[in-house]
Amino acid sequence: MSEAPAGMLYVVATPIGNLEDLTLRALRVLGEVDLIAAEDTRRTRKLLNHFALKTPCLSYYRENEARRAEEILTRMLAGQSVALVSDAGTPGIADPGARLVNRAREAGLPVVPLPGASALAAFLSVAGQTGASHLFLGFLPGRAGERRKLLQSLVAEPHPLVFYESPHRLLKSLADALAVLGDRPVVLGRELTKIHEEVLTGSLAQLLGRLQERPVIKGEFVVLLAGAEPVSAPAMDRPSGDDFAQLAAWYRDQAGFSLKDAARRLAVDLDLPRSKVYRRLLDFW
Repeated sequence: MSEAPAGMLYVVATPIGNLEDLTLRALRVLGEVDLIAAEDTRRTRKLLNHFALKTPCLSYYRENEARRAEEILTRMLAGQSVALVSDAGTPGIADPGARLVNRAREAGLPVVPLPGASALAAFLSVAGQTGASHLFLGFLPGRAGERRKLLQSLVAEPHPLVFYESPHRLLKSLADALAVLGDRPVVLGRELTKIHEEVLTGSLAQLLGRLQERPVIKGEFVVLLAGAEPVSAPAMDRPSGDDFAQLAAWYRDQAGFSLKDAARRLAVDLDLPRSKVYRRLLDFW
């Protein structure tokens, strides 16, 4: 068997449930590298044992990421090849990995992605989303206040919102979403690729009620919430041209838009960044 080139970092996707989802390329590389940087060495060792691989592992998780990144970089500069893996799925997508990738690239070392399993991609493929775009939030904040603040900032977001959620926080997050965003269509993916895989659809209120009836919430979740409905301007003559002050006054006084809705519409009208428009509108509200 050939060996991985020295000083190379492989970012390797691993199964999110079904071990048969490990690609042949990933299997080869995990057996060839000098070291595997793993978010949880115990989980990774189970995967390696299943395929009879003996490659050494080193822990690389959120709390030790900064220190470990430098240690792993030193090893790569000394000629070792390293595979980076997370607990499940693709490193760097709501999982540790970005710091090591950036440090390797800064040092001039090659960084090679090995695509494969991803909870996000697997979920979107069965969510039935007809649009081509969405806004991925990773995990919502654990603190209730921060979570509601984030959701409040997305009230007018037209794109579907997608996020990961743990079983012990799911009901709280859905309840906050219902309170802040209103009763929107939602799709939930649970335990994707595993024995108890489940995809649920309905409104936020409906699914929250169904889940609250379960004695125990188990499994990892991916959630898709429909985006905000487009705001229609009242049927009245809108000023022509691109005079910012005139348009802002019309949206405020004639159309009766909120500050956020006016910022969204003006950003489209004038082809400007929404954040810039919002800051300028503060002088008119």
